[in-house]
Amino acid sequence: MTSSREKRGAGDHRRRVRVVGPGRDGGDPGLPQRRLRSRRLRLRTLRLRSRDVNVPKAPRPERRPRLAASARRAQLVEVGRRVFAERGYEATSVEEIAERADISKPIVYEHFGGKEGLYAVIVDREIEHIVSCIVEAISSGSPRERLERAALAFLTYVKERPGGFAVLLRDAPASKGSGEMPALMHDLADRVGAIFTEQFRRAGYDAKTAPIYAHALVGMVAFVGQWWTESRKPPPVETVASHIAALAWMGLRHLPKRPTLATTARRS
Repeated sequence: MTSSREKRGAGDHRRRVRVVGPGRDGGDPGLPQRRLRSRRLRLRTLRLRSRDVNVPKAPRPERRPRLAASARRAQLVEVGRRVFAERGYEATSVEEIAERADISKPIVYEHFGGKEGLYAVIVDREIEHIVSCIVEAISSGSPRERLERAALAFLTYVKERPGGFAVLLRDAPASKGSGEMPALMHDLADRVGAIFTEQFRRAGYDAKTAPIYAHALVGMVAFVGQWWTESRKPPPVETVASHIAALAWMGLRHLPKRPTLATTARRS
């Protein structure tokens, strides 16, 4: 006969078999290990999330807004005017212009084709500005009033746009001609000469001689303007304009139709 101890042992064996059998883990011996790895992975994820909450995130760099084409051109013209005024044409580089504008070099080439293209636009705008101011100044009034207004308009330009005036006084590209200061002033005097031509024709003077007086007056005002910008204590532009106008008017109001040299007249 089987003792009660042997029966209990057999029962215990059957129970142990059921613990590891298919009833508990579905017959998959690796399932407990996978569950353990899954719990570890969840714990690791929770730790990382807690770190993200405690550690402040580095701020993202702000993206610069992209300027419209017209705004970008205006910016480059302004920056280029300052650089050309400070350094002159030859000493200025596209790299420096791009750096001052906080852009890349290709953008300068995209809008102006290079340094010379940007320089030409700046010079044309400065000359157009001076000419328009002079045209407006001499549109009405007596001859002396027109002369005074023209001189004052030029000197006011020198005062209000010193960078533009400095560009006109600086060296020009070699392709402009002499490459010296008179090259750009000749361009300006030619434009003013066209205005003088019409005035001379109306007054009954020889219109062909108008460029002579235009270059003389532009040169006089330009060099006085340069002196004014370099003076430590310059007088008001109104005072300077009055002296220039007085000197010019004393000659223009007695301007003969056909002037001759006094020495030539005495010899004859």
